[in-house]
Amino acid sequence: MAALAKAALDTRMDPQRVSIDVVSRADVEEAYTDLGIPATDVHSRDEPGATGTIAAYHERLARQGATTGALTCLPAVAERLHAAGVPVIRIRPTSAAVRTALHTAALLGAHHRLEESQLTVVLVEVPTLREPVRRAAPRYWRDELRLSLHRLLVQEANRINATVWPIDDHSYLVTATRGSITAATDGFRVLPFAARIRDELGLAVEVGVGMGRTTHDAESHARAALARTQAGKQAQGFAVDREGRALIPAPRMPPTGSTALKPKGVEVLARLAAKLEGGDTVVDAEGAGKMLGVTPRTARRLLRTLVDEGLAWPLPPNRTPQPGRPRQLYRLIVEKLGPR
Repeated sequence: MAALAKAALDTRMDPQRVSIDVVSRADVEEAYTDLGIPATDVHSRDEPGATGTIAAYHERLARQGATTGALTCLPAVAERLHAAGVPVIRIRPTSAAVRTALHTAALLGAHHRLEESQLTVVLVEVPTLREPVRRAAPRYWRDELRLSLHRLLVQEANRINATVWPIDDHSYLVTATRGSITAATDGFRVLPFAARIRDELGLAVEVGVGMGRTTHDAESHARAALARTQAGKQAQGFAVDREGRALIPAPRMPPTGSTALKPKGVEVLARLAAKLEGGDTVVDAEGAGKMLGVTPRTARRLLRTLVDEGLAWPLPPNRTPQPGRPRQLYRLIVEKLGPR
C-alpha cells in the first residue's frame, strides 16, 4: 500500500500500469481491490530469478510502453532500473509492519521459552527396594543401595539443574523443567537415569514423567505415567503432558551413510515387509508374531527395536471396552528399505 501511494504521488508513474515483482498475483489483486483500482493492466512476476533477469523483465515492459514504471522488492533490481532510467519504487515493510513482526517474534520466542521451562516431575521407583525384606538379606545392604542410588540421582539431577527428594524407601521425586528432561531423554525416547542406574548399580527402575500447570498436577500426571509403565500398556508412554496425554515421540531418524541403519532392524523390517498384503503397513504384536513365526511377546520386543532404530512409528493404542492391555499398533516405515 505504501509503494502504491508513492507511485500515485510520482508524476511519471500510473499505479494502474506498473510491473511488480516477488509479490504474488493474489496479493496484488487483493491490494488493488481494497483501493478500488482495477489491476487489469498491472503486470506481476512472483517467480524467483537472478537480479539481471528480474531487472530485464521490468525494463522490457517499460520500453514497450506496457508500464509506466516498476515496483520492486529487491534493492539490487531497483539500482539497475534507476541506472537504466526506468521509474522505480521500492516495496519495503513500513515501520508499523516491522514493529508487528518483531512483536510477534518476541511472543513466539517467549512461548517457546515458557514451554521449555514448564514444570516437570519425574518419579523413580526401584522394584528391588519395594519388595519385602527377606530375613536372610542383611538390612545394611538395602541401606547402602539406597544411599548409592540417591547419590547417583543427585549427580544426574545436578547435571540437568534439577532437584531430588526421597519419597519413601523405594521411590524418589525429581523436579526439573521440560527442556532439561527433553535433553536427558533424547526427546522422551529413553527413560531418564535408567541406563546409568542399570550400568553402575545393576538395578532396573520404573520411571514416570509428568507435566502440569502446578506441582500437584505434574506429580499426578507423573504417577499416571508410572502406572502406565508398570502395567506395560505402552512401550514409550512413560511421559504425560500437562493436558494428561501420553507423549508419543516421533521415530528417531538414523544418520545418512553406510552405517545409517542397524542390520538387525533392517532384517526384521524386510521380513515383515515381504509378508505385508494390500500395501497396509500397520501391524500389531500378534500379527507381526504370525508373520515372523515368533510369540507375540518376542514380536513386541522386535517392534520396539524397530521404533528405537527409526524404522517404525508407534501409534496411539486403540481404546476398547474390553479389559486388558489395549492393542498397540505400529506403522512400519518400509520406505527405509529403498526400492524393492
